[in-house]
Amino acid sequence: MASIFSRIVKREIPAHIVAEDDRFLAFLDINPLTKGHTLVIPKAEVDYIYDLDDETLSGLHLFAKKIAGALKKVTACNRVAVAVLGLEVPHAHIHLIPMNQMSDANFSNPKLKLSGEELSSIATSLRQALSQ
Repeated sequence: MASIFSRIVKREIPAHIVAEDDRFLAFLDINPLTKGHTLVIPKAEVDYIYDLDDETLSGLHLFAKKIAGALKKVTACNRVAVAVLGLEVPHAHIHLIPMNQMSDANFSNPKLKLSGEELSSIATSLRQALSQ
């Protein structure tokens, strides 16, 4: 069965997409730790990030770097945390979390409850920042 992320890639499930190219996709986490929390994935369904071939792994990180730059502009955060956990969805992915303090990237924190309109607005701002 396809992972939920593969279903997002195929547009079977809606998502607030931030950026996309032929190999990678970035979209907002619907249960974010902070506003702008973004997931970056390869379109190819590979469960474990270190099972990706070297070209895909390096490309994923370079793609994520662009998104992190946009997050820094849009959210005015001090840093963008990078986390690779990989147990909650069997599809390699990187969490990019805008942070102003270390606790912002604590996955034990309660998740934010953002409306669809808020998520859409954040995604639009990120896409605009990426296009500049």
